[in-house]
Amino acid sequence: MLFETSPAAGLSKPVVSCRDVWKVFGHRPTVERILDDLRAGRIDGERARKDHGCVVAVNGASFDVYPSEVFCIMGLSGSGKSTLIRHVNRLIEATSGDILIDERSINALDARALRDLRARRIGMVFQNVALLPHRTVEENTRLPLELRGETEAATDAAVQRALAIVGLSGWEDRFPRELSGGMQQRVGLARALAADADILLMDEPFSALDPLIRKQLQDEFRRLVKTLGKTALFITHDLDEAIRIGDRIAIMRDGRIVQTGTPAEIVLAPVNDYVAQFVEGISPVHFVDAQRIMVPPARYAIDTATGLPVAGRDTRLDRLIELQTESGGPIAIVEGATVVGAIGAREILLAMRGRGERQKETCA
Repeated sequence: MLFETSPAAGLSKPVVSCRDVWKVFGHRPTVERILDDLRAGRIDGERARKDHGCVVAVNGASFDVYPSEVFCIMGLSGSGKSTLIRHVNRLIEATSGDILIDERSINALDARALRDLRARRIGMVFQNVALLPHRTVEENTRLPLELRGETEAATDAAVQRALAIVGLSGWEDRFPRELSGGMQQRVGLARALAADADILLMDEPFSALDPLIRKQLQDEFRRLVKTLGKTALFITHDLDEAIRIGDRIAIMRDGRIVQTGTPAEIVLAPVNDYVAQFVEGISPVHFVDAQRIMVPPARYAIDTATGLPVAGRDTRLDRLIELQTESGGPIAIVEGATVVGAIGAREILLAMRGRGERQKETCA
């Protein structure tokens, strides 16, 4: 289905949760004094900056991420997306709000417990992958396991497995300077996988790569997340990238999450003009299905599918276009032997123009 809240919501508990997270940079007493006013909307980020010298980087962010989900956080530079993701492993401490892993708050973890969380549960890959230049591919991949105190045998096995997964077997003895940008990112991902972290934080890891390599790594990353059962938070400024790899997308502006939804929800039902500007160049053909745009069969005087092209409720717009073009007439939408709706050239045209809201009449 296109418009579910999450691929796992209702079936499992969230792996990562943020609850009303705020991050305000500034003089601590000042931040504490104005926080209630910010929460209540009595002052906004602009007033906080001009009148109090404080920067509101994250503004009341809340979301859940479910097992094996790729959750993309998308926004322009300065929107707060990279600051927000660093709260998940407490590289940045929240001014207020709660971060939960497996429904347990990590806010009060002591230094030892926090190190253990980062070493065993959460891996992070940055745009600048931060490989150590004097260490080989294998040695860079080993690093988190060495810091964790794993045995040499366990480390060797984990490293070889991770390098094989990302396609770097045979490159173990190369140094970072000998690798392309895409291969360096693969090493960063292998390092996270070798540690067997079940939560991956990806901060614009592919943004500096050329388009062909970027597309390849996007596809490989999504496949790996699903195959290995990882849960990923993926930061990007590129909506096309978010749509390509994300199960759901959160769009940020000025530190605030303005919309969260599936790629279809974001593209077809933007909540405001800001989101609409992002999606105006995105074709709806991969997101609209027959269920969304069909009208009652009576609109086209259809009571049987005999002699008509037929499609199901979940048939996508691109296939509907093919059927309508081939036949030149309406399409019968069927469920079993029953005609439940109809789609003609008008409905397809409206969908292509971004006005494919399903008619209010009951199509049953």
